[in-house]
Amino acid sequence: MASYLQIENISKSYGPKILFENIGFNINEGDKIALIAPNGTGKTSLLRILAGTDKSDSGGKITFLKDIRIAFLEQDYAYDPEAGIFDQVMSGSEKWTKNLDHDAYAEYELRVRQLLTSFKLPDMDKKMKLLSGGEIKRVAITEMLASEAKFLIMGEPTNHLDIDAIEFLEGYLSRSRCTLLMVTHDRYFLDRVCNTVIEMDHGAIYTYKGDYENYLEKRQERIDNYNAETDKVRNILRRELEWIHATPC
Repeated sequence: MASYLQIENISKSYGPKILFENIGFNINEGDKIALIAPNGTGKTSLLRILAGTDKSDSGGKITFLKDIRIAFLEQDYAYDPEAGIFDQVMSGSEKWTKNLDHDAYAEYELRVRQLLTSFKLPDMDKKMKLLSGGEIKRVAITEMLASEAKFLIMGEPTNHLDIDAIEFLEGYLSRSRCTLLMVTHDRYFLDRVCNTVIEMDHGAIYTYKGDYENYLEKRQERIDNYNAETDKVRNILRRELEWIHATPC
């Protein structure tokens, strides 16, 4: 299985607060990963660094498999409020379409129209400024999926989506052969889409294969083992101190 992404020694801090330091992990072709961590610990910063919209403080090394197409769904989608829905998607897709011939471009347009219809956005001339938050999110996801990128990086993909849109996205990603890294607080969406959980905990990275329940079980095992080792060290230190205090000077 090909390695799509290798991360080595990347760090991020804001002022005196260190979000993560010298972390690293590997993502293989076909992995569909949910990134889990408490709010404010650097999940979004990590996604932005991997997507190339931010930089690691420590340099580090981020190596993608050569020539794979990467698409990034940010939580805050930048758009032209005066643009129609279809024109907005095509404008945002220029990086994918600028070198296409006439037939390939027509095929791309068709794919965009099909996705917008599936997301229940049939009025494709409607201006972006008139859309609800959920509709804007569906436009952003359409732009990402239309690219047919091999590696998708997604920040909270189900936020603002209704049940129908979530079910469509869930089915699309489950069937897709793409490789995926996403941040989500939606446990049910995670279970239906992802096959791996990566946890960021106190600046360290832990990888768990399987669903959310397996992650909870393995995480508790890790914590229990850590506590047992900590208690063991404390007991050794206590006995040494007792020995020292009992030894005549």
